[in-house]
Amino acid sequence: GVLIVGAGGRLLLANDEARRLLDLPADAEGLQVTDLGLEEGIAEPIASGRSVTDEVHMAADRLLAVNIRPTAPYGSAGTVVTLRDTTELRALSGRAEVARERLKLLYDAGVQVGTTLDVERTAEELAEVAVPRFADIVTVDLLDPVLRGEEPPELNTEMRRTAAVGLHGEHPLYPVGKLVRFVPTSPMAAGLAGGRAVLEADLRTAQLWRTQDPENSLRILDRGIHSLIAVPLRARGVVLGMAGYWRGPDSPSFDEEDVSFAEELTARAALSVDNARRYTREHTVADTLQRSLLPRRVPEQSAVEVAHRYLAAQAVGGDWFDVIPLPGARVALVVGDVVGHGLHAAATMGRLRTAVYNFSTLDLPPDELLSHLDELVAHIDTDEQEWGGITGATCLCAVYDPASGRVTAATAGHPGPALVLPDGTVTFPEVPVSPPLGLGAGLPIDTAELTLPEGSVLALFTDGLIESRDRDPDAGLAALRTALAGPSRTPEEICTSVIDAMLPARPSDDVALLVARTRRLDPERIAQWDVPPDPAAVSRVRNACARRLAEWGLEDIAFTTELILSELITNAIRYGTEPIRVRLLYDRSLVCEVSDGSSTSPHLRRAEDTDEGGRGLFLVAQFALRWGTRYTDRGKIIWSEQAVHEAGEPAAMIPEEALLAGWDDEPL
Repeated sequence: GVLIVGAGGRLLLANDEARRLLDLPADAEGLQVTDLGLEEGIAEPIASGRSVTDEVHMAADRLLAVNIRPTAPYGSAGTVVTLRDTTELRALSGRAEVARERLKLLYDAGVQVGTTLDVERTAEELAEVAVPRFADIVTVDLLDPVLRGEEPPELNTEMRRTAAVGLHGEHPLYPVGKLVRFVPTSPMAAGLAGGRAVLEADLRTAQLWRTQDPENSLRILDRGIHSLIAVPLRARGVVLGMAGYWRGPDSPSFDEEDVSFAEELTARAALSVDNARRYTREHTVADTLQRSLLPRRVPEQSAVEVAHRYLAAQAVGGDWFDVIPLPGARVALVVGDVVGHGLHAAATMGRLRTAVYNFSTLDLPPDELLSHLDELVAHIDTDEQEWGGITGATCLCAVYDPASGRVTAATAGHPGPALVLPDGTVTFPEVPVSPPLGLGAGLPIDTAELTLPEGSVLALFTDGLIESRDRDPDAGLAALRTALAGPSRTPEEICTSVIDAMLPARPSDDVALLVARTRRLDPERIAQWDVPPDPAAVSRVRNACARRLAEWGLEDIAFTTELILSELITNAIRYGTEPIRVRLLYDRSLVCEVSDGSSTSPHLRRAEDTDEGGRGLFLVAQFALRWGTRYTDRGKIIWSEQAVHEAGEPAAMIPEEALLAGWDDEPL
């Protein structure tokens, strides 16, 4: 549009486009600009005569770009005004601004959604990023299996409200945690069935959505909530749940462009939810595997009073502990740590713990046990080269004998134990450290031996207790010393105080702690005799044992005990070497030990009818609960264990005929 305005502000000429844009009357030419009925915003610059370049002004519902140039240098005083309609440009600019804002929102969603591997928190992040930039309220409903990390069913309209953001005070929407079954006519169920977003542009006029909960629907409308988009949370072809986007009284209704954006935003967030679900599943499997491989309860024994703690980090690791009763009323205390996290670490931990238990049944000393474990780890690494990693592991093994009060400890790359004496003094005994398991290369493992006062406390732990990103091992040991020191406490109380003082609420590494207060076996319940290498001495020792059993009130098992000792002592005299010694230990059971200076190994076998001997160990195995051989630096010990009965026959009693048939000609 073009206008020619004279020096006095009178309109001299207006072309047709100017008349249309300004809606000028037919007789506009010759009138003052101020009398043309124009809006003040555009009339003022036209009448002023000042120079203007692309000033934007409103004229009715049009957005006009105005240019004004004076004509004085080229003729009589006046101005030339040009008008350009930019209304459509404004609309395009507005849409471009919305597009930029939504691209920014999608970018922010990619950064802010999925910051953790927690399913519930990921759902909350989706709701938080969309409020209020896209919706006034966002709800996220997930299938229960998804929350547990499991594969969701094919179709299920029963979901649990996992997140709701944008609601304040009392509200009519379902609260977080509620299990909701969506009816088939609801937008959520329709979106789930169709696999696409469902738009309810105006909830006030729509009827089907109200069938979910008619009374609650009225409360939603009364709150001013008037528009909804329901979008399936779908990732990798599997529906995980539904996202609901709601708008309230101060926002326009959703339209089809909003639906496309909601689908894009939800699709991106669904991948993060599925990643969190998969992590939850793997973490649950690894955690379940690990806990199933840890001791469920501490076995009964009299050597130590035990308490323990196991704290798993967010990533499942390979820490473990064990308490293993050994023959002779002894006990083995073990802690270990497999490097790394996840299923592989947990599975390796289970293999090592089982191996330790099996080696313990052979009654190996701690150094030999760790040597065998070192070979096993090296073998695991050889077999699992395709896995591409090395099984790093450490282990500490301590064997305590309540009869002597001595503890023998050996470690393979693991922190040594802490010792709390009865007066509350804390020390860290020096235990020779050997390389971690799998790296020993056949080198011998050294041990440390200590004699502990009764009531001393041994604390065995993994490195997660004393090491972290914010604390070096020396500072950790100092903190542990402080936590252990103090007046006498029970192992349970010590465990609690150590964990509270040493660890944050969510440790970065898993931790195993084993606390054992030592006990001593009553000397009155220990009896021992030196046996000369003379078969005639068997009866004298047997009679002495019978008198001691009578003193202990164990007459009911005296006969079987005499039989067992007769066989073991006779074998030691016949096949062993000096010194020969007999020891009885009366604890939870009766332990008979016969030691000699020979390292020959006895074997249980079934004697043939024509054999004159070979039935001694068979009888021992029949009458004893357990029996075995333990090797020492000076020979071996053959031991048997019998249950202590208040009355009645021994548990392993065999018929008299079988007893007589198995008797040999060895002297008693």
